[in-house]
Amino acid sequence: MRLLRHAAGAVALALATAALGPAPAKAEAWDIAKAAAPYKGTELHVIFLDRPGYRAIIKLLPEFEKQTGIKVSYEIVPYENTREKEVLNFNGQGDLSIALVDLVWIGEFAENGWIQPVSKFSGDASITDPNLNLKGFFPLLLDAFGTWGGTTYGLPFDNYSGLLFYNKCMLKSAGFDKPPATWDEVMTTYAPKLTDPAKKQYGYALQSLRGETQSADSFMRMLWPFGGSLLDKTFHSNLMSKESQAGLDFRQKLMKYMPPGIVSWDHAESVNALAQGQVAMITEWSAFYPTLTDPKTSKLGDCLGVAPEPAGPAGRLPALGGFSLAVASQAPEKVQKAAWIFIQWATSDAIAKPYVEAGGVSGRTAVYDDPAIRAHYSFVEPMVASWQKGVPEFRPRFPSWPAISEIVAEFGSKIMLGEVSVEQGSKEIGTRMEAVLQKDGYYDGKKKLLQ
Repeated sequence: MRLLRHAAGAVALALATAALGPAPAKAEAWDIAKAAAPYKGTELHVIFLDRPGYRAIIKLLPEFEKQTGIKVSYEIVPYENTREKEVLNFNGQGDLSIALVDLVWIGEFAENGWIQPVSKFSGDASITDPNLNLKGFFPLLLDAFGTWGGTTYGLPFDNYSGLLFYNKCMLKSAGFDKPPATWDEVMTTYAPKLTDPAKKQYGYALQSLRGETQSADSFMRMLWPFGGSLLDKTFHSNLMSKESQAGLDFRQKLMKYMPPGIVSWDHAESVNALAQGQVAMITEWSAFYPTLTDPKTSKLGDCLGVAPEPAGPAGRLPALGGFSLAVASQAPEKVQKAAWIFIQWATSDAIAKPYVEAGGVSGRTAVYDDPAIRAHYSFVEPMVASWQKGVPEFRPRFPSWPAISEIVAEFGSKIMLGEVSVEQGSKEIGTRMEAVLQKDGYYDGKKKLLQ
């Protein structure tokens, strides 16, 4: 089931933005130093990931701290450990003052009261940028990453679309003058010609490490393009549908063109394999573009190509991923206000271009209208096209997702390893997933089916 589409989400977004009031047509420049003066010396605590978007904001932090006197202390944590670490901090009333919120954590974080609504702060002119302009974000991103139940909690940060990154030189040597447009072409034409195990060269790599990488980046990525889905309209498993089975069968067959041990590969291994010429194609987040263009981490140079994810029988439905930054409810009031100032700055139009130039991916629309940005960064056009069109949220955002993700990760990995068949694994996921949803009240009217 396509749980949330851009069109449906726009209704909630409209309600959220209306509650915050219209954006001023032409606002004065924000005196951030004046806004931050009462909070000078405040220390904020946040978790960052070891990804380009976070390295980019870290590069810009000295300017923020110089302007505001607010100190930002960050801990870099592997993605797979981030949610658990944040939840433990919230439950233990720890020191986090800013929450890093994946789009599939927003329901859990909001319903548990761990994050504050934006409206708590946006009405206070003394700490709010007059150019905040929530309508300046891509509506898809603000809705998916920051909004829950019609209320906006966080502002989009480090957001991305799934893209096809490929080695143009390898494709040219194999007789191809353009990337594959469909998954069928990947399987039947491109991957076979680009795979030579004797040379340790492979046509494609799909990051599939057990955890959220397996459940989202691998398992779910192959459902949507084939017309499948995790759940149907009644929140029961849809994995036994012919479309879902076709997508998972396709993934299994495609493995013969992937490197050995792919089930233990995370994003870093997949990106590095393309960067070093070991694989010809990967489907990865747009956030990894800086890694693939950096001569210190990549041998690709002019051989790097970027295109939309291939289309399946159901059309071109790329993965959607990313985060928002939200104020943590556990923080003292003074710290919360300082956190709000930082979140606005980190996601603002004002630093969008420097952020992109430093290696980040902004959720603001205006920066991608800049001809220089479009010309210099080849990932921009396919990424923006997917955000403007709107894509289904291929991972459910409800609070039950973390428990379901563990189930999908376990049996998705077992399917790839051949420990269970696609059919057996799908049935097991369905049974266990429905038990979680039953316990959480999705079949007795206690929970709303759609958010």
